[in-house]
Amino acid sequence: MPHLNTDATRLNAARRARELDALRSGDGTTHVDLVVIGAGVTGAGIALDAATRGLDVLIVDAHDIAFGTSRWSSKLAHGGLRYLATGNVGIARRSALERGILMGTTAPHLTRAITQVVPVQDRYTGGQKTAPRVGFIAGDALRVAARTPSTTLPPSRTVSSRRVAELCPAVDTSDLRFGYVNHDGQLIDDARLVTALVRTAAGYGARVVTHCRAVEAHGHSVVLQDVLDEGSSPVTVSAGAVVNATGVWAGQLDPQVTVRPSRGTHLVIDSAAVGNPTGALTVPVPGHTSRFCFILPQQLGRCYVGITDEDLGTDIIPDVPDVPDSDVQWILDVVNQALAVDLTTDDVLGAFAGLRPLVQFTDGASDGEPTSTADLSRDHVILTGQDEDATLVTVTGGKLTEYRLMAEQTVDLVADLLRETGATPGPCLTTGIPLVGAPGSAGVRDVRPSDLAGLPASMVERFGHEAPAVLRTCPVDRPLEPVAPGIDTVRAEFAWHVTHEAALTVEDLIDRRSRIGLVDADRDACLATAQEILDAVG
Repeated sequence: MPHLNTDATRLNAARRARELDALRSGDGTTHVDLVVIGAGVTGAGIALDAATRGLDVLIVDAHDIAFGTSRWSSKLAHGGLRYLATGNVGIARRSALERGILMGTTAPHLTRAITQVVPVQDRYTGGQKTAPRVGFIAGDALRVAARTPSTTLPPSRTVSSRRVAELCPAVDTSDLRFGYVNHDGQLIDDARLVTALVRTAAGYGARVVTHCRAVEAHGHSVVLQDVLDEGSSPVTVSAGAVVNATGVWAGQLDPQVTVRPSRGTHLVIDSAAVGNPTGALTVPVPGHTSRFCFILPQQLGRCYVGITDEDLGTDIIPDVPDVPDSDVQWILDVVNQALAVDLTTDDVLGAFAGLRPLVQFTDGASDGEPTSTADLSRDHVILTGQDEDATLVTVTGGKLTEYRLMAEQTVDLVADLLRETGATPGPCLTTGIPLVGAPGSAGVRDVRPSDLAGLPASMVERFGHEAPAVLRTCPVDRPLEPVAPGIDTVRAEFAWHVTHEAALTVEDLIDRRSRIGLVDADRDACLATAQEILDAVG
């Protein structure tokens, strides 16, 4: 088993400058085994997998860690129930296996069991009343097959109407008969998972350079441009192989790929507006038995409500998708079916949309197009380039829960390509490697429950067993003071984001390392603190 260097997990502006200087000093002759373009969950997983196999890895991103789709998910580590309902047994089985690895080994500190609640109300059709229970039973079978213990994810069950109302206080009880309860995986935050992956990859030797765009990518070289210093000269790096892990933007580097993005929108509401639920209310979409909207309890006293599945087309793909009013109203109309109170646009504090990278294939229809993005496969694809670009590997599609498997399969292919040049990469090890902050991971093995007991619970949720170090090493004054009144993020957390998690801009701090920026008023309230800490320690 390779050794994790805890000092190397510190990512900051000085570290980035050293990495760029080292690349520039090669004057086009710097060589690495693998360049990974894209620091989302897939690229981060690939960098970690490759680094732990002994490869010299460079991961770059034009923006920031978890800038794109990876920060816009439902924050769920799905067991794949939806895919069972549509006949995709393979995806469902893989999802259950990967969920177990994520919750049991990789990131138990960043995941938890969430109680999914389906109210059985007279207003729904017979299929909508029975399909969830059948699906939950099938999900139990998947959990058992994946060897995920019931202590991690308890089995599903039928519960009383009273219990439904306890878990989801805003549910309409006028025609509520009973409910179904299931347990799935939930991430504390998707962007925090990606940050932990990148830092762990760095601890195993990967070089990390964010805010650095790949302006050209070939099978054996990339040309990089420092986005924070546009006047600087481009840097050329030679490589044994290059992986294009840019998600919905994969076609910009590999023209053989056509990605048809699907927009998934979530609304952000105050948890108090729906009675501070502890369970995730699951509401069927009218006319469907396998599509649902959810009210998901989240950190910072919020709930996320979603999700849509809207075709964005294949033309211009925005860096940050807009949320149209039609998405907002559609979500409200669906969830209000099950509520005793009517949520309105006045309850919506913020909204975000992520783009699912669905790879477009024809389905035999007369026009060669699927009827909707909901009909497109959620599976991933891994493609090699053509001719001289045969070592340019593109991976796209797939689901966040399966990131580790996607990474393993991609690096298996890269390893085969590199062996032709005499390299000797080792086997995949990521099923047994905990991320930074996980109990038992390097650097935190001496942390005891008593060391966590006196810290803010929200800090422990977000940093795991690194939380004591977040406070102990804080270089700014008033470390436990909130970054703004009423927000349960403290100054020490902002400082750690800068000194250890590669936060280089205010946007990195507010919008990705923390998720404060999802609500404009909260964002405005902590801007001054973010800038102060960035100036002080950045």
